[in-house]
Amino acid sequence: MASNMKKKTERVEANREKRPYAVAKYIRVSPYKVRTVLALIRGKDYKEAKAILDYSVNGSALAVKKVLMSAAANAEHNMGMDKNDLYVAECFADATKAKEEEPKAEETEEK
Repeated sequence: MASNMKKKTERVEANREKRPYAVAKYIRVSPYKVRTVLALIRGKDYKEAKAILDYSVNGSALAVKKVLMSAAANAEHNMGMDKNDLYVAECFADATKAKEEEPKAEETEEK
């Protein structure tokens, strides 16, 4: 059993994506608004994309900038890459339903 797990772990490692990436989940901005900002930085190098996001007036630019900086930090720390050599190869926004709390029933006091 342990040998099967070891083989599976090796297989997963071999097929793992080699590019650095970052993910933002459950941000409170619609994907439609985020996609307009992503279209601005797609294909640009790190410095240019960061400058575009710094001066963008779109509200979702801050969330995208955080993800861009996180991906750059991941590349620098985990993979030993230089930030200045990075570019935005792929970026997309998918819709996910935000987690909402269920309202709880209020307890009444008996007098």
